[in-house]
Amino acid sequence: MKKILGAAAVAVFFSLNNAQAQQIGYIEEIETLGYIAGQGMACGASKYQTFEMLARAILITKAPNDQMQAKAMYAYNKAKVDGYFAKQVDGFFDCNNINRRFDNQLIYNATLYADGTIKMPDGSIFTPRQPYDATLIYKDRNDRENAQKIYDSGKKVRVGKIKIQNILPDEATDDTDDALPAEPTIGHIKRQ
Repeated sequence: MKKILGAAAVAVFFSLNNAQAQQIGYIEEIETLGYIAGQGMACGASKYQTFEMLARAILITKAPNDQMQAKAMYAYNKAKVDGYFAKQVDGFFDCNNINRRFDNQLIYNATLYADGTIKMPDGSIFTPRQPYDATLIYKDRNDRENAQKIYDSGKKVRVGKIKIQNILPDEATDDTDDALPAEPTIGHIKRQ
């Protein structure tokens, strides 16, 4: 009897770990799709809207439950923002190559059916836990323009006055603005 209970406990343990591993793999896959979407959006890839539709369909269809779907949506959007801002910060470096690779991905060979079922390029089929109208996930939005407005508004945020003050090591506790010392000093940035 103890052997049977022990074997059952081990089976439950491994099935829980397997389910947890699948959920982690699912979130990582969605984050990757989000980051790629963000770079494609920033670079103005011509197939961005199609990618967005397929990525969201994968997110919904592969979600094991509503809670994981909500976590995945957050992870997807956060990764998309990270990918977009990364391209902004690096000055759209290598966007021509990114667009070429973006527009030639295998994901475009996937087939999305009206009930949300997806047939992937490798032939695997994913059926949603609840059929949904797949046409509802497609919206021809201007995500890039909206993201650019958000990015630009962030540049206008005032962080306060920044004052650079030179302080000798033995004067590190003194916050006065007296004359600068004649010997080498350590520069500190101080916000007021």
